[in-house]
Amino acid sequence: MRILSINSGSSSLKYALHDMERSGRGAAVESGGLMRIGMAASRFLCRNHGAQSSWQLALPDHAAAMEALVRHLRRGDLMSTVDCIGHRIVHGGLLYRQPEIVSPGMIDNLRGLVRLAPEHLPDEITAVEFFGREFPHLTQVACFDTSFHSNLPRLARIFPLPAGLEDGGLVRYGFHGLSYEYIMSRLKELEEAQGRIVIAHLGNGASMAAVRDGRSVDTTMGFTPAGGLMMSTRSGDLDPGVIFFLLREKNLDAESVARLINEQSGLAGVSGRSGDMEELLSQEKESAAAVDAVNLFCYLARKFLGALAFALGGLDTVVFTGGIGEKSPAVRARICAGLEFAGLKLEEERNRDNAGLISAAGSAVSVRVMKAGEELMIARHAARLMREKE
Repeated sequence: MRILSINSGSSSLKYALHDMERSGRGAAVESGGLMRIGMAASRFLCRNHGAQSSWQLALPDHAAAMEALVRHLRRGDLMSTVDCIGHRIVHGGLLYRQPEIVSPGMIDNLRGLVRLAPEHLPDEITAVEFFGREFPHLTQVACFDTSFHSNLPRLARIFPLPAGLEDGGLVRYGFHGLSYEYIMSRLKELEEAQGRIVIAHLGNGASMAAVRDGRSVDTTMGFTPAGGLMMSTRSGDLDPGVIFFLLREKNLDAESVARLINEQSGLAGVSGRSGDMEELLSQEKESAAAVDAVNLFCYLARKFLGALAFALGGLDTVVFTGGIGEKSPAVRARICAGLEFAGLKLEEERNRDNAGLISAAGSAVSVRVMKAGEELMIARHAARLMREKE
């Protein structure tokens, strides 16, 4: 069975084609992504049989990216081998707590959830509809980023707001669930899935999750993917009074405030330069604002790490994943700096080399760097549903 996984982000469209063994583990035939959608210097990255290539092309929007991806897959005659298409869907609301086969009714329901994730769901719905038109004979499966957190303990799930609002779905959902689920599957293979674990998914979108014995017990993102940690262009958590101030004193309307919080804040807003962590690290010697942006990101991540560790009642394992978490030794070192009192100490050389286990000998907390595997997790869910359908 071959599964095509589609992972549509705010400025990217990642894909992977997996051969799924009966064991369900999966092996990648080809993977890649269309990056910097809607920006200058958009690129198509492709990895096939160990070889990597990339080229520049114009990608004004997600529709153009999807058309470019399908042209590429058809040129290589890859679509003729696909049995099912799986999609990452950022928000399942209260309706969807596990992966499901796509139906017209589901698409209608997802449109009703757009208000909960307006930066993500429209493009994801468009992707489902686009691939449905292009390949109507193929089953499609939706995998929800909120599913992993669907059984959060009640106190981690509710807001300190009037009780009636909870009935309307105003609760903490949590996100990046497919990434967390994949990391937990890897830790299980290493026989380290038990105990008190904090996973830090750090990329353009960033969040952390506290996991105890395989179950999510708290997470930094809440009602929307804009909450929690500072991100590439998103602010993360704010004092609610900041919103009132922007509305009343700066005379911004709701749409302008939403754009400011989601597209103009975070690393990009603080630095005034870029939302790209690698670029900012390279600019620290010449820009105090770049220093502020990087250090604020690391400081807030360290605060959340401490909060989640206390929520767990201690800490056994920390895992860094996502683009920044996997590739930035400097960021990992700054986040972990000063945490020796909690039994967490990095081994400098292993951290610099992005080695798998980067904690020092004698560290009471195991610290790991793990590659994200959202597309493989999508493929595993899709393959399982296809077999159940047989």
